This record gives sequence, structure tokens and C-alpha cells, in this order.
Amino acid sequence: MRLIANLFKTLLILALLLGVGLLGLVLLWQSDLKRVDDLSVLEYAGKATVVDDRGQVIGALTPSLSSGARVNRSLLKSNQMSSWLRKAVVTSEDTRFYQHGGIDPRGLLRAVFRSASGDTQGGSTITQQVVRSTILADIKDEKTLSRKLKEALLAVQVERRFTKDEILTAYLNVVYWGVGRTDLLGAQDAARTYFGVDASRLNLAQSVYLATLLPNARRYNDYPAYRPLIHNILDRMVKDGRATQAQADAAWHYHLQPVGWSVRYDAAGNLVSARLSDPSAKRASSPAPQVRFADGFLDAVERDLSDRLGRSVLYRSDVTVYTTLNHQAQAGAEVASRDARLPDGATLGLALMNPANGDVTALVGQKLGDGVLESWNNATRARRQVGSSIKPLLYTLALSKGFKQSDTILDAPIDGDYQPKNYSGTSTGRRVTLRYALDHSLNLPTVRLAQQVGLNAFVSKLRELGLSPAPDTGLPLAIGALEASPLQMAAAYAPFANGGIYHAPRLITKVVQSGKTILTVAPSEGQRVWDTQTAFLGLDMLRGVVNDLTPAEGGLGWRARINGREVGGKTGTTNDVRDLWFAGVTPGLSGAVWVGRSDNTALPQTAYSGEVAAPVWQEAAAAAVNGQAAVQFSAPQGVTFQQVRGVQMAFKTDSGTSNGGFLSSLFGGRSAPEPVPPSESPAESQAPAVTAPDPVPTEPEVDQSTPDALPTDAVPTDALPSDDATSTPDSGADVTPEPSTAQPDTAQPVPDQSAADQNSGSTDDSQSSDSQPSPQVVPDPATVPDSSPQPVSPRHLDACRHGASGFQFPGFGSVSVHPGRFGVAAGAFRSDAAAGFVRSVQRWYPRHPPTSAPPSLSTPDPAPYNVVPDSSSIPDTSGGSPSN
Repeated sequence: MRLIANLFKTLLILALLLGVGLLGLVLLWQSDLKRVDDLSVLEYAGKATVVDDRGQVIGALTPSLSSGARVNRSLLKSNQMSSWLRKAVVTSEDTRFYQHGGIDPRGLLRAVFRSASGDTQGGSTITQQVVRSTILADIKDEKTLSRKLKEALLAVQVERRFTKDEILTAYLNVVYWGVGRTDLLGAQDAARTYFGVDASRLNLAQSVYLATLLPNARRYNDYPAYRPLIHNILDRMVKDGRATQAQADAAWHYHLQPVGWSVRYDAAGNLVSARLSDPSAKRASSPAPQVRFADGFLDAVERDLSDRLGRSVLYRSDVTVYTTLNHQAQAGAEVASRDARLPDGATLGLALMNPANGDVTALVGQKLGDGVLESWNNATRARRQVGSSIKPLLYTLALSKGFKQSDTILDAPIDGDYQPKNYSGTSTGRRVTLRYALDHSLNLPTVRLAQQVGLNAFVSKLRELGLSPAPDTGLPLAIGALEASPLQMAAAYAPFANGGIYHAPRLITKVVQSGKTILTVAPSEGQRVWDTQTAFLGLDMLRGVVNDLTPAEGGLGWRARINGREVGGKTGTTNDVRDLWFAGVTPGLSGAVWVGRSDNTALPQTAYSGEVAAPVWQEAAAAAVNGQAAVQFSAPQGVTFQQVRGVQMAFKTDSGTSNGGFLSSLFGGRSAPEPVPPSESPAESQAPAVTAPDPVPTEPEVDQSTPDALPTDAVPTDALPSDDATSTPDSGADVTPEPSTAQPDTAQPVPDQSAADQNSGSTDDSQSSDSQPSPQVVPDPATVPDSSPQPVSPRHLDACRHGASGFQFPGFGSVSVHPGRFGVAAGAFRSDAAAGFVRSVQRWYPRHPPTSAPPSLSTPDPAPYNVVPDSSSIPDTSGGSPSN
């Protein structure tokens, strides 16, 4: 008796522990249990009609499941499927389907023991397979005990919620039957592909054949090997009472001819020969991809509404959904997707929005017109590394903290373990302006800038812009170690076009049911992320990326130019060329395009973002604004323009044009700007100002010192870091050539402090204008007397433009010239004649005129970013030289 009592106690304790464990699993998997009602959408009776921003119908919503599972758009009712197919599938997959309550104890125990012993195979009931293909679609490929237990628990819930007939119908609507032009989902796709008939017309032989493909659709490729399995299933159907012997015999003798196969039988139903005569026949006979207008937009709306209202409201009743979609913009975006010339196997995602309020006007989730339709919406759901398209956000943050476009920063390897490289693998070892660094998408100056601005400040700003940087990313964040969708990037760039306000994207305006509004979505109130002047300075740098450089000079964004319109934007390319980006703005529109492969494999090394992604953006944006009055961005109060090194740049009037007056405009300000008190007399204003932390002597003199760790041939030899988050700047950039033996700048490299926030509080965005020095006007080089004794030859001009870093001229002394288009960057004059030489260069080789004249400081525009129609003032830059 004592033994029995102890055994009883032990069993009781085990039962209690089991009960507690099950309760814990229920609590742990509560969110998954709530998904059970998702299956009701597979039998929906109503429909959700979607209209655009003008009230025109654009389509109806297609059900999706919260797990992300795809649902065949040809959903069938139970009476639209052959009864033979239903019986054959039950016999093949779950012969006790009508007896169990969602789990078959014998089958479950067998699966548990096999999983525990490392055997990845195991049986599941049809109900469990429904759960796996729908509710748990996001983890369906896991071969774990945890997934099996979760399947079992959810299967019980499904059995309580739905009838056996509903469960079997759901299964036959979502089960995978192979690949044709796209995935074959559900009985209708399978019937039409393999036998060219509707699912309701399948006979017993055809139904049993389809049942043999369910465990592995690749069995199609070896019909002779699985012919005996058909006989086995027919025998089991007779045994289970689902077919008579006569019916089974007739099915066996039926001359089955799966698509693409040439099969001969003898009188007994045995194979004489079987040959896959046409391997392409299955693809050709499969249903063509169902490409709907605005498919990506409708997918995003369905998922948004499902979160707001629940799927039962959408699919159990008739509703009308009013959206922000603009028909013209959407149509243009889809044409751009079809026209896109992408590398083999690549797809794309495209998003356009109105920067004034965040309304999404167009979404394209895939490459259209290539005969392949994937259900994944790359415009909203993809999270891919953004590469160099993140850089304008960092540079604008620097501008908000007192930096100027003309300030310079060292292009040389950094100290520390993290060793990024420029795309070319080389560096100049000299200081370059922020404008130059962004135009050429240089990594080394960008990382140094992040060190000075502070990574903590950058992370905070990215979050304000709706982006989600991963924790502890470190310095790679500065050059693209951030994952985002095209819609997120379009929203992050929108503040450049609206004066500094971030608006969360909006897809839906309202939902009406039976004449009653059941949901209203107000426009985003907006959050200020940049002051109006800083936003315009960032925009000016974006315009530079598109317009400063010609194709011959390595321009990255010139293919984004729109005839008669102002455009600003940035390309982006990631490691191994896995992702190509272009994000940009034009008055009234912000947008982004991503190009890559769905499996995240690398694209060809010859694929450049400026040549692949930028033209897609250009075509979509041009179509969206077609027919609208041409407008231009208007500078806000507190912004002036000055020519610096032949480039028209925007500056805040409360911080001066550039540290150091005329010489600084020629050589660029230092890398860590600070306010400089205005000069008390005109004479004092002639001397260069002093900027911290790098003192500049009042009289230029030859620098004879040798910089630490910066040889004149500063080409890093270390391999790229293994961290795949490091971005590669856009190929095709005209990266500054190596300098010759001229003495480099003596500025010391910034130490590698990837986690430090060094200067985040150096200059506050909200600092009043009267705390800044008065702007120092840069004299027009044409008005300065020419002190050079003789004109400069075109050969010397070519040397200046195309990369000579130091040379001798009689009577001039030694002149150091920065390689590249933006002229002198660092050096020393040994005579006044040298200064005359530089002025002569500027006259001999003038810059292109600006897109529009800079606003007068005496009559500032009182409405910042108010775009004014002025098509005559905007030249056609679609195919000619860039404008500034």
C-alpha cells in the first residue's frame, strides 16, 4: 500500500508540474494564441474596397496573416474542391483526421522522440500543418521540440474554434505544391498547373497523384519512382472506406499524364516508359502572376488596417478604405519599376511621399515586368543596410552644431582597431571640405566627422528621424551600418524638403462601413528635427551631390536630375554590393529606391547605385511631378550664399561664411569650428581668423613639419574589417587621386573613439543668431587685382584640376593644390605672385553658374521653404553640365 501511495504522490506531483508547465507555455505563447482567429480570413464573405486620394477605386484588399504567411488570392470554398482530393489528402496526410482533436497522441509522441534523438523527421496532423503554414509561418522551417509543442497547443485551439471541414478547406487553400512561374499555393494552382483543370474537376487518380507531392513537391521530377506510392494510397483509401475497390482499380488503370511527362502504361496499369519530355511545361502551364495595380500599396494598407481594426472587421463585412495614394505617382512608379535595368536576379523597393505632411503617394514592392511575382513588399517590409545614403544625415547634424560646408576634415586612415577605407582603397592624406567629402562619398572623412560630432548625438538624431540603429554599432554607423526600408528612408529625407519637420508616413485617411466612419487617421503633427536654416544647408549639400560633378568627374547622383526641377539626393552602396540605394527630394516629393536580391547575395561588382538605383528614382519622381508647375526651393531667413573654391555654398548668416575670411574660403575652414568674434576694424578683417582647436598663423608660411602617421602616399594597406555592416561608398565616384610628394597638411588624425560623444554639445541648434559672428563676405576673385606676371597656361590649369598636388612656377614659389575639382585645399605661398596665380586659375577656369541666384540678405524670404513657381530660372540639366 505504501508503494502505491508513493507512486500516486509521484504521479500527482508530475501532473501538477505538467499543468504548471502548460500554463507557463500558454502565457509565453499568448501572442501566438491570439493569431488563431486569423484563419477566419480564409473564409471571408465581405471585402474591403480601397480608393485613392481622389476617391477613385484602385482595388480590394487581399488577406494576409499576422505571421506574414502568403494566402492564395484564388480562395476556394469547400464545395469548389473535388471530394476525391479531400479524401486522398486525408488518407495520405492524416488518416485519423476526423477522430482526433487537433493532435494525434501516437503521431505526436513519435515526433517528440524523433526530435529529441536528433531525427528531423516526424508526422503532424493536418491541423498542425495548417498552424505551421499560417499562424507559425515565420518559424515553420525550425526542426525543434519547441515548435512541435507550440504547434500542438495551437492545433487544439484551432480545433475548438473551427470545424473539421473549415480546417481541411483552409489547408487545401494554403498548402505548397511546388513552383511554376511563382509558388503554387492551394488546390486551384496545383490542379491547373499539373493537369490543366479546375480543382473541382480532379478525378481520383489525379487527386492521389497530387497527394503524393505534398511531403515533397520535388517528387514531380521522378514520376517512375513514386508511381508505386499512388497504388499504396489507393489501397489505404479502400481500407479506410474512402473509396471502393472498383474505384481504386479504375484510378490505377487511368493513364495519368502529369504536365511535361510522356508516360505509357500496359493493360494492368503498370509503367512501360516514362520520360520528362518538357521540363519547362510546368512553368508554362502555371497561373500567370497576378499583378494588381498598386499591389505593394494595397499590401501595406492591409497590414496597417489589420493592426488598427483586426482582420475580422476587414473580411467579415464590407468596408471602404480611403487612402493617400496618388494615381499619377503610383502609375509612374510602376512604369519606372518595369523600365528598371537591374542586374540578373535583382528586385527593388520604391517609396514616394509628400514631405509636407507624410502622406505616402506611391509604393512598389517588387521589380515589375520580369515574370516573377514575390509576395514580399520591399518598399515597407524590407530592412536592408542603407550604405552611404546615411551620410547626409550625419553631415547635416554637423551643420546643426556649427560646422560649415567649407570646413575641412582629414582624408587619411584613422587610428584604432576599426580601419575603414575609401571606395578606391586610397586616401589623399589631406584635408577636404565637407562638401567635397559628401560629393565623393569618402568614408574616412565621414568617420572622422562622426568622431567629432559624437555617435550618441547621431544615434539620437536617427531615432528622431524614424530610424532604428542597432545598439553598439559604433563607427560603422556613420557609413551605413543601419537597416531601413525605402519608406523609412523617404521619411528621413523629407525634412530636407519641408524646413526640418519629420512626419510619420500615413497610408490611410479613414475607413467607412455602411455609411459610418469607423476609423479616422489624422495627418502626422510632425516633429522638428532640424531648424529651418540647418535643413536648408543639408538640402544644399544634397543638391551638390546631384549637380556639382559631371559624369566625367565621377558624379554620383547626376542621373537623378529632372529637367527643369531642383533635385537633391544621395546614393548608397553596401559591402560586397549587396544593396544599392538612392534617396532624394525635389519640391513637393521625397522618395527612396532600394535595389538588391531577395536572398541578400551580392550583386556584380560593376553594379553602381548611381547607375542602377538613381535612374529608377528619377523616372518615378519625374512622373509624379509631371504637369505640375516647376518650383524651386526657397532659402529661409538666416541663410546666405557664397562662392567657395568655385562652388556656390549656403551658409548660416549668424555663423559667418567660413572661418578665416578670404583665405579660409580658398583653403576651407578647420575641422572643429567655433564662433569667432567679428573684427573691430576693416583692417583686422583682412587677416585669417583663428579657429579651434587648430591654430592658424595670421601670415601664411611654409609648413616644414612632417605629420605623424601620415605619409604623403597615404594608402591604407589593412584589409577591410570583417564587420559586414561597413558600407562601401558608391562606385563610380571620382575619388581624389593620390597626392604627389607635396607636403601634406600637418593636422593630426582624430583618434578612434567609436563610442565617444565628443562634441555633441559644442553648438546648440537653438542658439540665438546674435551669439554668432557676422558673416565675413568672400571677395569675388574677379574683382581682385591680378598680381601674376603672366597668364597661366592651360597645362597648368589641367594640372590644378586633374590632380597635381604640388609644383613650381618661376616667381611663384611652391604651390600646393588639392587634387580634384574644388581647387586649392592646403599649402603655402612663398610670394605674392602665388596668390595671383590662384586668382588667375579661378578666372581661367570658372565654375558653372548656380541653378538659381542666391537670395539677397537685405530682403530675405519671410516664408522658409516656400516653393515659388519659376520655371524660367531653372535650366535644363537633364543631360548637360551640372549646375551648382
